[in-house]
Amino acid sequence: MSHPYDREVAPVIPYLPRVDVADVDGTRAGLAAAASAAPSFEPGPGVRIEARTAPGLDGAPPVDVYVVTPTAPADGPRPALVWLHGGGFVIGDAAESLPFLCRAAQEAGTVGVSVQYRLAPETAFPGAFDDARAALAWVATEAGELGVDAGRIAVGGQSAGGALAAGLALHDRDTGARRVAFQLLDIPVVDDRIDTESMRDYPDALLWHRRNAELSWAGYLAGAPATPYAAPGRATDLRGLPPAFITVNQFDPLRDEGLEYARRLAHADVPTEVHMYAGTFHGSSGVAVSAAVSQRQNSDLCAALARAVTAIAEEAHA
Repeated sequence: MSHPYDREVAPVIPYLPRVDVADVDGTRAGLAAAASAAPSFEPGPGVRIEARTAPGLDGAPPVDVYVVTPTAPADGPRPALVWLHGGGFVIGDAAESLPFLCRAAQEAGTVGVSVQYRLAPETAFPGAFDDARAALAWVATEAGELGVDAGRIAVGGQSAGGALAAGLALHDRDTGARRVAFQLLDIPVVDDRIDTESMRDYPDALLWHRRNAELSWAGYLAGAPATPYAAPGRATDLRGLPPAFITVNQFDPLRDEGLEYARRLAHADVPTEVHMYAGTFHGSSGVAVSAAVSQRQNSDLCAALARAVTAIAEEAHA
């Protein structure tokens, strides 16, 4: 199926990696080989990256994280962003988010925490969600040691990571913990029902298509019913959630569930901003990095995060 892709995005299409959830092992191996052949990521000046470990919850294994910290002097504790990578719950790793978190550290002044959560199908829900909860709890508990302002912790994620982040915000509200101050949801997965117009319109979309979505949810849920913490689109009450910034790609099967979640947040009086990027496909900002539309998408995410943490600080001192 051909669509009017952005002219700077289109040239990468013939070189896209194979992502087939029906062959998880093969897809993981192919992506790992591609990553090893690419130049290693160098963070550049202005940031420091540390590998750390957060305690698991209730006897679960420890959770590996990367902590990205700006090196410039700060007037006080910094805001934090707990970030969950994409990959349909079955592929991906915390290291792939480091370029974005380094940019966020430089542009928004945040301490970024990239979470290496357990993947399906080896570990079904709530394994990944519990790892995300553990990382959030660790950041809040160790805020002083991390140089973090516990009142300015954002959660965010890309694609399946968006489901984990939105689920964290729901759980944080429901338990009364109130540790999450902002949600940054980049092309999020939020609904296991796979029944939107965009899912029907783009069944064979680039990188992520309907069959991948079906198989990823099957692996993640492992036959269990979906709760709102697994699939936030199923939540019946979105009132009282922290403000949200949501991005969607135009030619993406996941587009409409992101738009619908933004609409429902707005209807629940949650301050919400949503951006759709013309001519893009799922994950195009990560593979067509130099395209102007990709630069806008990533810049908008960092700018929204910077605005949010600044507004929270100003409100606290008002």
